[in-house]
Amino acid sequence: MSSDAHHGTGANAPLRLATLIGVLGVVYGDIGTSPLYALQTCLTYFSHTTFVRDDVLGMISLITWALIITVTVKYVTFIMRADNNGEGGTLSLMALASRVSRSERTRSALGLIGIVGAGLFFGDGVITPAISILSAVEGIEVVSPETSHLVLPISLAVIMVLFLVQRHGTGKVGNAFGPIMALWFLVLGLLGLNQIVHDPRVLVALSPTYGAMFIIRHNAIAFAALGAVVLAVTGAEALYADMSHFGKRPIRVSWLFFVLPCLLLNYYGQGALVIANPAMANNPFYNLAPPALQVPLIILATMATVIASQAVISGAFSVSRMCVQLGLLPRMEVRHTSALERGQIYVPQINAILAFGVVLLVLTFGSSASLASAYGIAVTGTFLCDNTLAAFVYRREFGWPRWMVIALFGAIGIVDFAFFAANSMKIFEGGWVPLAIGLSIILVITTWRRGRGLIMARWVQDSLPLASFIGRLPQSRIVRVPGTAVFMTGNLDFVPNALLHNLKHNKVLHEQVFFVTVRNLDVPYAAPDERAEVEEATPGIYKVTLYYGFMESPNVPQALESLSAQGIDFKPMQASYFLGRETVVPASVPKLRFIRRWLFLFMARNAIPATEFFRIPSDRVVELGVRIAV
Repeated sequence: MSSDAHHGTGANAPLRLATLIGVLGVVYGDIGTSPLYALQTCLTYFSHTTFVRDDVLGMISLITWALIITVTVKYVTFIMRADNNGEGGTLSLMALASRVSRSERTRSALGLIGIVGAGLFFGDGVITPAISILSAVEGIEVVSPETSHLVLPISLAVIMVLFLVQRHGTGKVGNAFGPIMALWFLVLGLLGLNQIVHDPRVLVALSPTYGAMFIIRHNAIAFAALGAVVLAVTGAEALYADMSHFGKRPIRVSWLFFVLPCLLLNYYGQGALVIANPAMANNPFYNLAPPALQVPLIILATMATVIASQAVISGAFSVSRMCVQLGLLPRMEVRHTSALERGQIYVPQINAILAFGVVLLVLTFGSSASLASAYGIAVTGTFLCDNTLAAFVYRREFGWPRWMVIALFGAIGIVDFAFFAANSMKIFEGGWVPLAIGLSIILVITTWRRGRGLIMARWVQDSLPLASFIGRLPQSRIVRVPGTAVFMTGNLDFVPNALLHNLKHNKVLHEQVFFVTVRNLDVPYAAPDERAEVEEATPGIYKVTLYYGFMESPNVPQALESLSAQGIDFKPMQASYFLGRETVVPASVPKLRFIRRWLFLFMARNAIPATEFFRIPSDRVVELGVRIAV
């Protein structure tokens, strides 16, 4: 079932105003707050006394066509078609591409691209709240320059409140997000339109020739300025990542008929203001507003940036759960903050890490202008990852001819690469921050995958094949006792260590035994009628495979209760769950190098217990310890 059909927003479904307003609150917060700092950062490449009218028009033209090519053409028109059963985002796109790939080597390459994209996303997730909230609060410098020393403490206070309220969930305040962002975009458009009326000739920048002539005229400076132009399209990936919440059509309609026009009006208004008075380039956004309206505008901008940050933080929670379900990260606590919306979750560990990172960035850089240098690499790197994965999907899944894929995604890729290369020039000015965060996440993910692979290989080596165990069972003297035993295992072809330890110490086997393994699918949600697959290995002993999508949280007891629909008498109140509690220790001849070994052992020790992750009642669990050396 497609995303649109699932959410009642298919191509022929009527659009509701409430849905369109909801899109504004969830999807467009990041890109909607870019006018606070994008053009201002572009103008810093020129002295306020040296840039001329054509320079301002050239930069506005580049921003215009960045929005058209990257957002409208790339994401809204093409990449949003490549949905994974209604879900979007780099990891979802990676799962879709892997599913249609034809070789293991290709799947490995696609997986690496997805991991890189996930790492860069977390880098973006740390920088977005910092730069957005700083840029909003900096408006007080325009109203009252002598209060500039308050920018940092006010920003830190807003950030701390933002992260402290995450544990309560976004459901209660979510309904307010849309109307606030709708007001924000209206204010953006009206402020810009008010200035355009004084100089309508600024609209000639709609022609791409102004952007092209700007690049030809300034060469190296123009190339460097592309690193600031990309700030106007930060958040474009949210169009795709948040597709499952509303469907494609509301996101497209909101963008084409409301968000894009309001953004362009504001950028053109800022350009007209700077052309009329170059001194206004120090903060063209807030200078658009009359003095009497600047304080209310600061308050509204702060609310908008908090909403933008909230969307990024919520996205980080979703990506984290996705990584856990795909086996890319250790098990983490996932709290569901809404009884109605399964997508509303809170991940305490990720919230704490993000809060620490954001506060550290604000204290280190101190201003949105300084942070702007750090912003672009994470976003443009994600653009490149999405473009590569989408090209593969269009070739394999949609069957496009090779020349069409190269022509479209090659052209878009050139634009993405130009943005990425321009931002790479700012590595030593702050661009190292998202790279460091991204590389750290990549190290964590690859270390976890490698460590888990070594554990599984060692487990298979030391385990007894299930077929041999069942074959010898009739001749054994094992006593069968009343009751139901559930053994969690990673591989149904081998006997779980917990069972062998139970036989060794207790010398009994329950009358009803379930070997249960959980499999993660490369689709967002498993169909309810395909949740469980059962095979009776021998009378009273069942092999059960439970399937979950990468956007779901496993609930093993609930899934086992549903086996009654398949004619299996599972008594949940009589069931005991046996789990092997792994204690990972360094091997005498380690297969992981020192840093990776330390990191893996740290993650393994701090992963939440399987009982909590699989929602198994703690009073029905028997844990049997096993030491595994890596």
